[in-house]
Amino acid sequence: MMEKILVVEDELNMRIGLKDNLEFEGFEITMAADGEVGLQRILDDNYNLIILDIMLPKMSGFDVCKQARKAGVSTPIIFLTAKGEEIDKVLGLELGADDYITKPFSVRELVARVKAVLRRSNTISENSESIGTIIIGRLEIDFDKYEARVEDLTTKMSHKEFEVIQYLWKHKNEVVSRYQLLQDVWGYDAQPTTRTVDNFILKLRQKIEENPNDPKSILTVHGAGYKLIF
Repeated sequence: MMEKILVVEDELNMRIGLKDNLEFEGFEITMAADGEVGLQRILDDNYNLIILDIMLPKMSGFDVCKQARKAGVSTPIIFLTAKGEEIDKVLGLELGADDYITKPFSVRELVARVKAVLRRSNTISENSESIGTIIIGRLEIDFDKYEARVEDLTTKMSHKEFEVIQYLWKHKNEVVSRYQLLQDVWGYDAQPTTRTVDNFILKLRQKIEENPNDPKSILTVHGAGYKLIF
C-alpha cells in the first residue's frame, strides 16, 4: 500500500514540485494551499506524513501543528521554513514536529528527510505492537492504539512524546543521556537542542508524576541524563 503524504504549501510552484517529486518516489500525495484547509484535511483523513510550511495564509504552520496535536493527531510532521533562526526550529519541535527543512533545499535532501522520518515512525509503530499497554505512574499508554490516559481520563500526547516514553521504557532502570535521546529519537538531521529534550521530559512528568517537582518515575541523573524507574 502506498504511503500517503499531505503537503500544505501556499506557493504553487513549490507545491507542484513537491507533489511531482514525491509521487515519483512512490508516495500518494494530497495538497492544501493554506493552513485552514490543511488542518481540515489533517482532521478528516489519515496520513503517514505531513509536510507543513510555516508561513501560510489564514493559519500558520505552527498553529496548524498545535491544533492537530491538541486534537490527538500523532502523524509525523516535517516543517518547511525559509527562516533559519534556532528559535523557530526549537518552537516547531516543541510543538510536536518531527523534523524541519530550511528553504531552499534540494530534492535529494527532501526525499532523504521524508524517508528518515517515515522510517523512524514505522519503527516506533512496529516496536510498540510488542509493548501493548503499560502503566507508568499516573499514565496508562496503549501503544497499539496510540492512546494515553491519566487517571481514567484521555490525555493528548504527540507522536514525539510516544517515541520518547517508549525509548525510556525500552531502557527502563538504565541511565539514558540526552545525547542518546537526540540521536535515537530525533535523529542527527533534526538537530534539536538539549533544552528540547528537557521540555519533553517535563511534559511527560506532568502526566506521569503525582508531583512533577519531585519525580519518582523519571529521575534526573545529574551530569548523565534521565532514568525511568520501573
